[in-house]
Amino acid sequence: MRTHTKDTQGGLTPDLALEILKDGNKRFVNNIKTHRDLLEQVNDTKTGQFPFAAILSCIDSRTSAELIFDQGLGDIFSIRIAGNILNEDILGSMEFACKIAGSKLIVVLGHTKCGAIEWACNDIEMGNITALLNKIKPAIELELETTTERNGDNILFMNNVTKNNVVMTVQKIKEQSAILQELEQNKEIKIIGGLYDLDTGKVTFYE
Repeated sequence: MRTHTKDTQGGLTPDLALEILKDGNKRFVNNIKTHRDLLEQVNDTKTGQFPFAAILSCIDSRTSAELIFDQGLGDIFSIRIAGNILNEDILGSMEFACKIAGSKLIVVLGHTKCGAIEWACNDIEMGNITALLNKIKPAIELELETTTERNGDNILFMNNVTKNNVVMTVQKIKEQSAILQELEQNKEIKIIGGLYDLDTGKVTFYE
């Protein structure tokens, strides 16, 4: 399978870009990997890149977006940070991906059993990790409106905070980037969330 070109990228809608990711995840879950000549893809991308999506995911070693969605070199922008949180640099990277490089889709991808979420739920403080975990606290506070069972060992609480974190990050992207907001309003891109299940390999999208 060849990498995306300017023409194939330009011919995609945000909905078609999402379908590519959904189909890729189905192949991943069923252990059906698309045949790719990686050296050929190196050659194809040496003069430029035309990724169709940008994915913000956690640094967790089990959550590589290229593998989860069965994509190759040059297909997606992969933005990774613990807890898939948002900051100014990440917003700028997303703006570059969509406004400059032509990507059609932004996905904020959380995952089950996230260490950053667990540490935030347990109110851990340690060096620079503290500032990072503070960005997850709004998702915790939202969940605390319906329960007092704040604990990283509480799976239901953890899962709800994880989803809250994804949904709130999607909203922050739309609120904090006028560039991305305009692109989405013009239906040039779509900004959505998703959750990767470490037990099954399946991604559930929040559209």
